[in-house]
Amino acid sequence: ITVLSWGLYGVFLHIGQGAMADPINGRYKAYLFVGVAYLLTAVVGSLVVLAVNGASWTFPARGASWSTLAGFVGAIGALGVLLAFGAKGTPTVVMSIVFAGAPIVNAVVATALHPPAGGFSVVRWPFMLGIALAAFGGFLVTYFKPGS
Repeated sequence: ITVLSWGLYGVFLHIGQGAMADPINGRYKAYLFVGVAYLLTAVVGSLVVLAVNGASWTFPARGASWSTLAGFVGAIGALGVLLAFGAKGTPTVVMSIVFAGAPIVNAVVATALHPPAGGFSVVRWPFMLGIALAAFGGFLVTYFKPGS
């Protein structure tokens, strides 16, 4: 589900900003509707699922804080995608860089926050090679973008 939806995200967002027929503010108008979609999906959908499941309505501050921070980070990422499109980026390049770079950031931060048992010395070379290959893939997509 996630691979499909996020794989389509940049393409649809690029089409949406162009279809706003506003070369200056079209990306922000598209971003507004991304927010509407999040409201409908994440807020209304979650409230319905919680109600149907009879969930408690207590939200520990630590969980709420980290989850809200995650939402901000995701929203800032969506804005970054739109700004890249505004700088003449295309979904082919922008989203490929995002999806090559995000796993690198995730691997580094997740490993730092949740180090493996035995410390960093037990991180195997194929893991590090995967990070290097993701970085190299991002470089290749940027350097050899279609039409260059």
